[in-house]
Amino acid sequence: MITDQQPTLRTPCRLLAAVLLGAAQLAWAASPAIGTLEEVATLPIRPGNVTATRSGRIFATVHPLDLPAGLQLIEIGGPSAYRPWPDASLQSPPHSQSDERLDTPLGIAQDQAGRLWVTDMGLNLGKTRIWGFDIASGKLLHKIELPAAVAPPGAFVQDLAVDAEKGWIYLADIAPPGLLAVEIATGKARRFDGHAALQAEPGAAMRVDGQATRFGGQPASVGVNPLTLSRDGETIYFGAMNGTHWYSVPSQLLREGTPAQIAAEIRSVGRKPVSDGAATDDAGNHFFTNLNDHGIDRLDPQGQLSPLIRDPRLHWPDNVQFGPDSWLYIAVNQLHLTPAFTGGADLGQPPYRIMRVWTGTPGNQRSLR
Repeated sequence: MITDQQPTLRTPCRLLAAVLLGAAQLAWAASPAIGTLEEVATLPIRPGNVTATRSGRIFATVHPLDLPAGLQLIEIGGPSAYRPWPDASLQSPPHSQSDERLDTPLGIAQDQAGRLWVTDMGLNLGKTRIWGFDIASGKLLHKIELPAAVAPPGAFVQDLAVDAEKGWIYLADIAPPGLLAVEIATGKARRFDGHAALQAEPGAAMRVDGQATRFGGQPASVGVNPLTLSRDGETIYFGAMNGTHWYSVPSQLLREGTPAQIAAEIRSVGRKPVSDGAATDDAGNHFFTNLNDHGIDRLDPQGQLSPLIRDPRLHWPDNVQFGPDSWLYIAVNQLHLTPAFTGGADLGQPPYRIMRVWTGTPGNQRSLR
């Protein structure tokens, strides 16, 4: 009887295996090729940073270096559609800045609690603020003003990473270069600066389109800018825009440690290109905008840096953030052609773009709702 039953048992197993193999092949065939680049939206105004929710909602700041458009925070509604978000009352038309309105926001991120966070550099008001909104309703939940000792006059606080579980926000200030940690519940803020890892590297030249890129009349030389958080929230990764090294530091030390303790635990993770933005996925891959080569680069967990995509449409890829699945969203804004870089006219040629590229990696699902 055992002999008679063996074919009967094996047949369902073979059938099940065939079904599973077929499903896997269909899923593989349905996935885009790694490096597939798609255009999500074209805009007449420059997106600053962009983030996309798991359900497909896309939000972007309007870059403060763009010509005034009266908008600071928008939701993308289609390939060429956008609207002020959460509504028009928080936007600042020219010469209307106030404490009740957004001033000059740039960094944008989500957290595990369904909140949208925006860094507001306050270039007109002279104070740095962090805004936190409920994504579902658009309700303002938090507005944290950073003390001058943490974000001094002239600060340019932009990139951020949020850990809702621990209740902290981590930020990068490029002027002067520093790392910030802010407790959401209390607004308590700390600053770490003065370390060599935060500074621009003299040999890391910015040469967009093969030309030496200048800012404020001088060769562009920008310190710490891209900043990301590991999946478990235990590690902050960071690097200078004009830098070729990617560093890590325990997030707990930014919350609690002394400057000496923080400095002692900074480690080099690997190489990076001259970059304005970065994203870290759940498997520990790091993705960087490559300003000089119109691309996105990947640093894998083994420390190997390689190109993911090169495309002339990536004309100053500003920031990157994971949306659903393996899609990495990119704000593209020709920032080097703004008057702050050219010293004269705005040489940008709309449309400006929001794009996305398929990485084939786990993406970053810890902060998506």
